[in-house]
Amino acid sequence: MKRTAMWVLAVLVLAGVIGPWARAQDDSRTEIPVPGMVTLVDLGAHKCIPCKMMAPILDELRKEYDGRAAVLFIDVWENREAARRFGIRAIPTQIFYDKEGREVFRHVGFMDKESIVRVFRKLGVE
Repeated sequence: MKRTAMWVLAVLVLAGVIGPWARAQDDSRTEIPVPGMVTLVDLGAHKCIPCKMMAPILDELRKEYDGRAAVLFIDVWENREAARRFGIRAIPTQIFYDKEGREVFRHVGFMDKESIVRVFRKLGVE
């Protein structure tokens, strides 16, 4: 089991799926939620394996929903105040806000792209 997990991790790193996450943006200085826009905030860490697995998904969503929804990431290991502010107990945690800035959904753990898109649709983002 451990060997299989290590092999999968090595393949992901070599394929470039995980590597870019180390350079991914940290949106801790952005106003959250983004005023007037559906906002997804993913709170995790650059070195957390499930967080690294979400990195390419967040990058895709950031591009696909540009101008329609904000997709943000905050590394709570580097920004501990954010962990306190958002009440984070485990990572990754995804928090969704509606256009009025109300928190409407929270998920803990890895979240696949289809699940995120479903929440966006429920919030009126096409």
